[in-house]
Amino acid sequence: MSTDKNDLTISAAETADARGERSDTVSALERGISVLRCFSEEQPVLGHADVARMTGIPRPTVNRLVATLLSMGMLKPAQAADRFMLGPGVVSLARVFLGSLDVRAVARPSMQAMAEEMGASVYLAVRDGMEMVLIEACRPRSSMLSARLDVGSRAPLANSALGRAYLSALPEAQRNQLVDSMRLLRGPEWSGIEPAMNRAIGESKRLGFCLSLGEFHREINSVSVPLIGPDGEVMALNGGGAAFVFTEERLRNELAPRLHDIALTIARDIGGHVPTPSSG
Repeated sequence: MSTDKNDLTISAAETADARGERSDTVSALERGISVLRCFSEEQPVLGHADVARMTGIPRPTVNRLVATLLSMGMLKPAQAADRFMLGPGVVSLARVFLGSLDVRAVARPSMQAMAEEMGASVYLAVRDGMEMVLIEACRPRSSMLSARLDVGSRAPLANSALGRAYLSALPEAQRNQLVDSMRLLRGPEWSGIEPAMNRAIGESKRLGFCLSLGEFHREINSVSVPLIGPDGEVMALNGGGAAFVFTEERLRNELAPRLHDIALTIARDIGGHVPTPSSG
């Protein structure tokens, strides 16, 4: 048997000793995966010596494992000599996993629980053109007055809380481009819409949420928080209802924190994130 093969394939007895009697695993595969797991946001670029130190795998074996992972696209060379980082092969596998997640299925239990507990309508939406389109809608079983929106319903970007939260999470250049398009689309009425929209966007960037107080539906107040999926797609969560029930104070003090917690839970489960509010 060659030295290479001996290096990469531990005997059953050695595996049992090293893995606590786990003789049902493939040690070479475990070692390869342990190499990949060395990489993190804090340490995205490593060398052979780093991996050997972090895993305890002998340096000659590390060299061969890295060469194999490089050839399969799971690692790629970094700019510095004898350094490497995760490759596109890892990204492809991750995308398959993330693509199999249904954000609606993940979000719905928390959304419905909030709807029942607070008597609010709770929505999840994505952008379609110059509007937000609902992809999930949860309402309490008994409600006095709510916006009769359902999956597929639309809300304008500029004067709905959903749209404003969405705009707040965009990169500045992309947001400016959308605002320019809305300015042309709305024409003379834009001057009456833009100031409140800009205030809400600023508040969302500063506090992590923004409001729409009767600006979309006259008798409906709502609050929204942005949520970014694993592929960078921006979404928005919304909660609210009848203005005389969901006052501005209640939106800020009760619904906004709860929506933010739900957004964090969804982000954790789908591999996304929630924008961090600025301190200013």
